[in-house]
Amino acid sequence: MTDPNHPNHPNDPNDVHHPIDPNDVHHPDGPNDVNDVNDVNHPDEPGPDAARNPLNHPIDPHHPDHLREPMSPPHPYYEELEFLTHHEEQVRFTVRYGDDRRPPGRPGVLARRASLGTGWPVVQFRLAASAQADPGAYGLLEREVEAAVALERRYGAEKFAAVFARVVGFDLTAPEPFVLYRLPRGRPLSEWAGRLGPEEQERIIGQLTLAVRLMGEAGLVHRAVAPDTVRWDGAHVRLCEPFAAVRAGETREPFGGAPWASSEQREGTGAADPRDDLWSVAQLGYYLLSGRPSRGDGPPGDLADYRRLAALAQSGLFSPRAAERPRPADLMRLLNVRDPLAAALGAADPLARWRSAYDTRLARKRAAFENDRLAGAEPYASPASDAAQDPRSQRTTIFDRILGGGDGSGRPADAASPLEPPLVPPSRSRMCPHCLLPVEYDERLLVTIDAKGNRIRLDLSAERRPAHVADALRKAYHLCPHTVEGDEEHELPVPYLTNGEPLSVALVGSSSVGKTHLLAAMLGEIELGGLAPYGLRSRPLNPEAHRTYLRERVQNLQQGRQLGRTGQQTFARFADGLLVSAGGGTPRPVVFFDLAGEDLAQDGEVARFLMGVDAFIFVLDPLRALRLGSLDPVREQSGLRRRDLGDEAFATVLDRIPRQRGGLVAAPAALAVNKSDLVRFEPSVDRWLGRALPGRFDPAEARDESRDAYAFLAQHASAAWLKPFDDCANCSLHFVAATGGQARGDRFPHGVRPRRVLAPLLSLFAMCGLLPGAEPTEGIVR
Repeated sequence: MTDPNHPNHPNDPNDVHHPIDPNDVHHPDGPNDVNDVNDVNHPDEPGPDAARNPLNHPIDPHHPDHLREPMSPPHPYYEELEFLTHHEEQVRFTVRYGDDRRPPGRPGVLARRASLGTGWPVVQFRLAASAQADPGAYGLLEREVEAAVALERRYGAEKFAAVFARVVGFDLTAPEPFVLYRLPRGRPLSEWAGRLGPEEQERIIGQLTLAVRLMGEAGLVHRAVAPDTVRWDGAHVRLCEPFAAVRAGETREPFGGAPWASSEQREGTGAADPRDDLWSVAQLGYYLLSGRPSRGDGPPGDLADYRRLAALAQSGLFSPRAAERPRPADLMRLLNVRDPLAAALGAADPLARWRSAYDTRLARKRAAFENDRLAGAEPYASPASDAAQDPRSQRTTIFDRILGGGDGSGRPADAASPLEPPLVPPSRSRMCPHCLLPVEYDERLLVTIDAKGNRIRLDLSAERRPAHVADALRKAYHLCPHTVEGDEEHELPVPYLTNGEPLSVALVGSSSVGKTHLLAAMLGEIELGGLAPYGLRSRPLNPEAHRTYLRERVQNLQQGRQLGRTGQQTFARFADGLLVSAGGGTPRPVVFFDLAGEDLAQDGEVARFLMGVDAFIFVLDPLRALRLGSLDPVREQSGLRRRDLGDEAFATVLDRIPRQRGGLVAAPAALAVNKSDLVRFEPSVDRWLGRALPGRFDPAEARDESRDAYAFLAQHASAAWLKPFDDCANCSLHFVAATGGQARGDRFPHGVRPRRVLAPLLSLFAMCGLLPGAEPTEGIVR
């Protein structure tokens, strides 16, 4: 028997792009007699048994070649391969591999043919172990899989889906992450140059425009449309794998070469646009007609000599700027190509019911707040928070500043120097975030803390050098005068008392929801300059404490180590603090509390500080909340169970926080759906998690994300998980991922890739008036 994996075999599996005679109609990759430009539903390299070809059901778990139980490989050439389908169903096949080759334009990636089961041919692209030291290499493969799965989920059941490389499965957690595609048909367009008639050229341009239209509707830009990456089988085109695809609207990344990539794409200027791919289509049209590539700097000089390109030229398709080119749907009309999406424009939105519920609940909260305000009702307070107990009675609240009665102290004030604390502290008191009592600055209570934790009194009375005094105060602490016998002695960083109004932020959630990882990821992004695009500047509240937090938490996380669980405490201390300034104004202390889930779920004394917290980030775990079968294997591995009763910590904390007008919690809040990478292929999640945060805070975009996240949770979780949104006057919702992957043992094998972790914090800053140009929230906006 001839070994089909032998390099001398005519069907060598290592020859991923083997040449095929385009005139051989009997060859499985030869041309088909099909005239409809949208009729591109043809078999992809059929296996030896056509009746069992996996074209439409490539990996049916009930197929006889699918391994239900572990078994020994039936042949020494064979192994077992386990992966996820595009619906995230876990399957396992016997597999036989060809040899590796390095595909062009994909550094660090190896390609090889593989035969699944009894002979279903696929091609595998995997990230070699030697390339995984590059932190960006995994991200590129991850982005490719996300694009391929999004296209398959959206268009896989349609006959026109064959214009794309069809994904079979993937495993991004394997030691060498990989993605499988159906074997491509046809030959690259570069091999057809000068051999195509006018009708074939028109079909190619029409089908490429259709592909760009489909990708644009999915929010993607392919970026790799060129003669070597587009295949033609005599009747249909096929784009290559979306290894270079990016989200439409993302900042362009430099990619490609002339003439196939536009100058905007090559230089990485502006935002990615589906019309970037139309530039490539125009260049391919000229190439096929003239037999040579253009210079790539605008309309070719001899464009007028080709009458069949006249309509394309008049449409602006050859314009060097994407904004001047027609949109894909308009170009399809110009080419007289049927748009298969036109009939779907009025299709029902599967989340419409829950998006409407979001709007309704928002309106009810606004009405409740307005009714109480117009009636002059006093703010509602819980029984445990009367005037003597409620620390908010000692200072202005965000609602006071909005509705009147406050002194406006929360707004940034002019300062002689935002980089140094004033030598004479302000006279107004600060509330101690631990014991919830006011603290007046007193030089007699200044201390430093040595390496052993001993408090050493600091006397600056003899120091006459202002710069030295400022430097000493920057690192000093101020004892809280309210410590009573039996209580734990505590202190505040001096900058907490000598700058603008403090903002305390508490992360809320049960144990193991990822609060500690999320906070470390947030502060890591801030350390890397993540606040700068929004006009914010940050410095440590206490340099030594901040260095310790970075070393013990942030650096360990960035090095791929799983952080230990937060231990229970007898006294609530904040994890870290920053001085955040906007527009040269007085810096405001921002302190973060990260308590163990057990402490938050118990209505004990350690959580007493919650009554004085300024803002909350409620951290939701999809493994506990979502009714999605794709999460069951992860739940089984982690030992977690789904809970329809919601998060105990959410309920306990919300029941303890003082209520204001309308019976709502006045403190701004954000609900962060952490570990969103576990559900990243769900369309609502993919829409947000797949793109970076914008370079400026857009309230409308933040509201759209909140609306989508609410609808997603309402569809897949019980109403109890939305309690923060229901109870808080102002609550935004966000999809975030602190690590971007699951840990194995105590490590994240492919590193950590935080996604959108600053979104909840930026939303809170906007609600509190800390973002430049963002006013504090008036009533209800989310």
